[in-house]
Amino acid sequence: MSTEKLDKSAWHGFFDAMSKILPGKQAEIDVNSLRIGAQVASDYAPLLGIVYDERSDILEIVLEGWDHTIAHVRDIFLDRHGVNLNSVLVIDDDGVEQIVRLRDPLMLPASAAP
Repeated sequence: MSTEKLDKSAWHGFFDAMSKILPGKQAEIDVNSLRIGAQVASDYAPLLGIVYDERSDILEIVLEGWDHTIAHVRDIFLDRHGVNLNSVLVIDDDGVEQIVRLRDPLMLPASAAP
């Protein structure tokens, strides 16, 4: 595994490209701050995409049934294993850390017909 800081000039293009290959993954979003403590904002919901809007400085994580937005993004760190993206750490201007953990859905074997 390797962790890298993503340069701000690459945010829009990176998430635009990743949103084309991320559907089918599931995402858990954890929010950590001194003010509110540690909370789980999403517990492995189907992920539809991640978008960064440069004009409004908002990162939007689009999940099935709802969107999670992070305003005033200061830093983004990626945790990768080879070509697989494991998680994204987003830190906003208030120092709030939001971790988006990704996983493939559990594929159960088809049941045998009686």
